[in-house]
Amino acid sequence: MNILFFGPNGSGKGTQGAIVKDKFKIPHIETGVIFRENISKGTSLGKEAKGYIDRGELVPDSITIPMILDRIKQGDCKNGWLLDGFPRNLVQAQELDKALKKEKIQLDIVIEMVLDRQIAKNRIMGRRLCVKDNNHPNNIFIDAIKPNGDKCRVCGGELKTRSDDQDEGAIDKRHSIYYDPKTGTTAAINYFKDLSKKNQGNPRIVDLDGRPGVKEVSNELLGKLK
Repeated sequence: MNILFFGPNGSGKGTQGAIVKDKFKIPHIETGVIFRENISKGTSLGKEAKGYIDRGELVPDSITIPMILDRIKQGDCKNGWLLDGFPRNLVQAQELDKALKKEKIQLDIVIEMVLDRQIAKNRIMGRRLCVKDNNHPNNIFIDAIKPNGDKCRVCGGELKTRSDDQDEGAIDKRHSIYYDPKTGTTAAINYFKDLSKKNQGNPRIVDLDGRPGVKEVSNELLGKLK
């Protein structure tokens, strides 16, 4: 089961990806982790990527996609993989599709977590961290995990915010890329949807309502992946 997983920041995509990983015993692959592993191991691709990163430049697709291919060819991916965070735009989707076909690697499923942009933004800005335990979820915009005033809903501890969760400009910039239907991530998703229509449902498209709570979303997701 080879999966691409899409969802905007704030949708809970990372949480659901981890659930899929545990359920189907497949690795949850993120491009940031791939970069760090290649750089730390001193691979030729890692050295090239580090040069771009050190200069504050984006790592080009000509480096990123070979890194991804190398990762999904590893032994722990023999029963499948879940790729999260790539492609981010239409060109990357086209290039990844081309590369997978060249390597005769089949893409089985494309998951899209569908969530209104404002709701996604509220979820990010509504996050509150418990100073006693970061694993205690609190969010002022989600009823199921809303804190008790300014106290943790689980233990009553003090709450704090992460500075990047409150950076509205940065959130808007990331979401502008994701929700762009012409060249952004939404365009990439639509590319695979069009591909599915042309190929009798391959890859299979799974649309997921991101509005309910974690448990409800995971139940819907796992039900659709059976």
